[in-house]
Amino acid sequence: MTSNADTQRDLISYLDFHVEAGVDAALDERPHDRFGEAEAPSPARAAPAAATLEAEAPRPRAVPAAPPAVRAPQGRTYGRSASAKPDEAADDARARARETRTLDELEALLAGFDGCPLKFTAKNLVFADGNPEARVMFVGEAPGADEDRIGKPFMGRSGQLLDRMMRAIGLDRTSAYVANIVPWRPPGNRNPTPQEVSICKPFIERQIELADPDLIVCLGSPATQALTGTKDGILKARGRFYPYRLENREVRALATLHPAYLLRQPVQKRLAWRDFRLLRQALDGTA
Repeated sequence: MTSNADTQRDLISYLDFHVEAGVDAALDERPHDRFGEAEAPSPARAAPAAATLEAEAPRPRAVPAAPPAVRAPQGRTYGRSASAKPDEAADDARARARETRTLDELEALLAGFDGCPLKFTAKNLVFADGNPEARVMFVGEAPGADEDRIGKPFMGRSGQLLDRMMRAIGLDRTSAYVANIVPWRPPGNRNPTPQEVSICKPFIERQIELADPDLIVCLGSPATQALTGTKDGILKARGRFYPYRLENREVRALATLHPAYLLRQPVQKRLAWRDFRLLRQALDGTA
């Protein structure tokens, strides 16, 4: 006989499985058999009695028209383009990103951009947090579940660790700007694909140009490789400055370990501490 404790354990395991698979939000109060609904007979072949009931039932609400196309800053309009090929979507993203002149315009453009399929599985656009006028900009990989729910980067456990790491060298979110190379959460917290990174890369590049920081901190291998072009793994790349070209000047990008990695490998915090001390020295003009 199954005990209540066993039943509770099985239910928790079942929920954990769905959360790990990316099913972390309820869309309705009851489940739907979508396959059964697709196989249901059409109204034209319904029985006469069913037709009578349908005639007596309230008329269904009309399907709303598609939303109007979003207008880009320079008067250009754009709509859904998720079916475009990755190369075409990346070229389109690059052209549109160049048209923006402020961070607000770039955020509005991203809110209406449909060229990345991640947008349709995420709850929120996760654009940035902190002070866009700060001297240092931290760039991570992609939002997680907490960030997707709140709409800001680094809000979960890795964000709390990042805040502590910043405080250790005299920084906080009023003196730093924080973003990701991909602004939408991949389903189930998987890594973004190279195609997804390619589509979103023009946006983070433009975001860096508009923020115009003196120093960039690449958190983790994906951000380091996307922004610096290095093929080295993060353990080899960390602790090094790479040149990063802005519109009118060249700044330095420091590679370091991602806080999520440090949560899994606490012993590597010693390496991150060395990198953050180097960041402090660079901000002070001594490195």
